[in-house]
Amino acid sequence: MSDGSALTLMAWLSPAYPVGAYAYSHGLEWAVEAGDIKDRASLVDWVAGILVHGSGHNDAVLFVNALHDAQAGGGRLPVLAELAVALAASRERRLESLQQGAAFLAATRAAWPHPDIERFAEAVGGNTPYCIVFAAAAAAHDIPLRPTLESFVSAFASNLVSACVRLNVIGQTDGQKAIAELTTVARAVADRAEQSSLDELGGSAFRADIAAMRHETQNSRLFRS
Repeated sequence: MSDGSALTLMAWLSPAYPVGAYAYSHGLEWAVEAGDIKDRASLVDWVAGILVHGSGHNDAVLFVNALHDAQAGGGRLPVLAELAVALAASRERRLESLQQGAAFLAATRAAWPHPDIERFAEAVGGNTPYCIVFAAAAAAHDIPLRPTLESFVSAFASNLVSACVRLNVIGQTDGQKAIAELTTVARAVADRAEQSSLDELGGSAFRADIAAMRHETQNSRLFRS
């Protein structure tokens, strides 16, 4: 990967990039209230489960397929976007993906313009799952699949850890230890997704899906999901 591609990827996944990721916990806030997550070990188990068996795996598989399709012209991007929306296990999960995707697309069209991004944006319309539009933008700017995929999955895990820190379940140092542990998991998820077809979409992280649903009626909430 060239220095330019690396810097672009770092910018896109920086907390300064205005996608609003800080506002979402992916149901983790309810898991904390319910007592499922109470320390670093339980947090790492929870997030690893999502990455390996839940939405993290699905997003990674969709990411790979979207990037390959965008490199080939993007003819299937609308179908992949619809599939990503259909796989959202709850209303808040759908909101989380679509709003981050729309925000990413708007910022990237303004700051990192490319004719292919405009074409992809027109093709997907209002269906803007984050994993799909990010992959399409990476293809437009010729950023290689593997480092982009690993970074995307790792950033997702890091955001969940950050949510747990802000909920005062763990401190900053334990948060960094959790991210370090989850880096290995993120690489394994990327390995598997790179070799996966759409037939391997699906998940069994039922408790995490239930948490996302229960969060919708949680009385006291810091996060939007």
